[in-house]
Amino acid sequence: MRAAGASAAGLALTPALGFSGAAATAPDFADTLKTAYGSDEVPTPFESVTTYTNFCEFGTGKEDQAENSGDFKPRPWTVSVEGEVEGTGIYDIDDLIAAHRLEERIYRLRCVEGWSMVIPWVGVPLGDVIARLGPRAGAKYVAFETLVRPEEMRGQRRDALEWPYVEGLRIDEAMNPLTLLAVGLYGKELPNQNGAPVRLVVPWKYGFKSIKSIVRMSFVEQQQPVHFYMMIKADFREPILYGAILAALLGVRAVVKFRREAKRRTTAAATAATAHVA
Repeated sequence: MRAAGASAAGLALTPALGFSGAAATAPDFADTLKTAYGSDEVPTPFESVTTYTNFCEFGTGKEDQAENSGDFKPRPWTVSVEGEVEGTGIYDIDDLIAAHRLEERIYRLRCVEGWSMVIPWVGVPLGDVIARLGPRAGAKYVAFETLVRPEEMRGQRRDALEWPYVEGLRIDEAMNPLTLLAVGLYGKELPNQNGAPVRLVVPWKYGFKSIKSIVRMSFVEQQQPVHFYMMIKADFREPILYGAILAALLGVRAVVKFRREAKRRTTAAATAATAHVA
């Protein structure tokens, strides 16, 4: 662990927070605890999970991520912990999770586009990691940030989204026992296209909340802007811009369906208004 902006003496604080300060080893996937989460679900095939993804940092097409992420280097990896928390610093990802036994949890990932996948995720409860970091009373929200590295993440060379991708949770959502800090799937390390080496999995929310390739966790008092909201808050009165936003978020088929339904409702409303005037 390397403390951000701290002297070597500052590292003495870390044992009290549950961190050794020594170099951590990579997680032991062979010792993963098989939990009962989702045990009644049938997992989606590994090939589908790893070749049909949304990770615009590598491209906007579903197959782009697997094709374009081969040059991405997820190791070494650090996460900056900032804000209203005792354990501020820059942590090696292995150090963040070393004190916890990996768990396999089968969760259904639901996309706002209308599809879902059942995935055996491997990780540790985010709440346990946060508890060790020692959030202060002012930590009402946790903001997360994805890596920006356009030389390896070719999707970032375009303005498809504003980079970096940012997301956030209320502190109670982040501490919820269901929220997972995932480092693997199907008993292996996360593939690059699925958010290597560390991502969130928030099973009761749409997939865009489960931010990938996390490099920053900020504990803050005020709610921070998140990517989906920043896109949606654009001027809805501009149909071309709105259509582009919907296409990026929901896919072309969903936009066509949305437009048809909107036209149907508009026509019905106009008919009703005409009848009322008559």
